[in-house]
Amino acid sequence: MKSLYTLTASPFSAHFPALYQELDIAAERYDSARNLHRALKQQVPDFFVGEFIYAWGNDYAGNTISNLDVTLRTLEAVAPRAKIIIVMQPSEEAHIGKLLELFRVHAVLKHPIVEDQMRAALQSPVH
Repeated sequence: MKSLYTLTASPFSAHFPALYQELDIAAERYDSARNLHRALKQQVPDFFVGEFIYAWGNDYAGNTISNLDVTLRTLEAVAPRAKIIIVMQPSEEAHIGKLLELFRVHAVLKHPIVEDQMRAALQSPVH
C-alpha cells in the first residue's frame, strides 16, 4: 500500500478518501507542518498534497515564498521520490511560478478540484 500525506491550510483542502481507497493509498491529513514533519521521521510518503498559500511579505529576510517552503525542502531530503501535488486557489496563480522555480513539483491543481483531476495527478508518470 502506498502512502499520501496532505498538509491542509484551509477548509478548501483537496481530500478524496474514496479515490485513495480505490487506488490502495493510505492517506493521512495534517493541519500543521510541525505535525507532518514529525510523521516524516516515522515514514516517508509516496505522495504529498499541499495547499499553496503565497507568503505576502511575512518573512523579513525575504526567504519565504509560501507556507510550503520548509516542508518541500524537508521532502526533498527525506522523500526525494515522493510525487508532490500542489493545490491552490485561482487567486494564487500569479505567484505559483516562484515556488516552481525552487522545487520539483509533479502537478499543480486549482480549486475547485474534482476527483478525476486528482486521479490523473496521482496516476501520471513522473516527468
